[in-house]
Amino acid sequence: MKKNKKPDTVVFNERTGTYHGKLLPYAAGVAAPKIVPPDVTTWKNTNIVSANNQFKAKYEALQRQYQQLMEEFEQNELLYSAKFNFEPIVGKTYHLYRSKDKSTFLSLISPQECSFDHVGSFRLDADKVWHRL
Repeated sequence: MKKNKKPDTVVFNERTGTYHGKLLPYAAGVAAPKIVPPDVTTWKNTNIVSANNQFKAKYEALQRQYQQLMEEFEQNELLYSAKFNFEPIVGKTYHLYRSKDKSTFLSLISPQECSFDHVGSFRLDADKVWHRL
């Protein structure tokens, strides 16, 4: 035999055998207002643009930091590959020159005291990194 089925408009829990329409967090009756989810498309589009702009700004900042790091690396590589016959002292200023054969050398002599091809003046920091002055 066929079981006595309740209509779809009646909220009946067959497991517990109780009517529980009043316990639901949403309206379940036929006369209840229609449930319409809010349209969040505008909110999404606005925030997607905002988030993408933030990611782009962070990416560009990282690119600038990377570029600066690479310039410092190349500068230090140039200075450490230059010829010098002394041990540089931390905190002192040294001058990098280019000789006639295009090799570089480090000197204590300032550009005003000589006529060499001056590349730049640098200071050795405590972390053994050269910084351009």
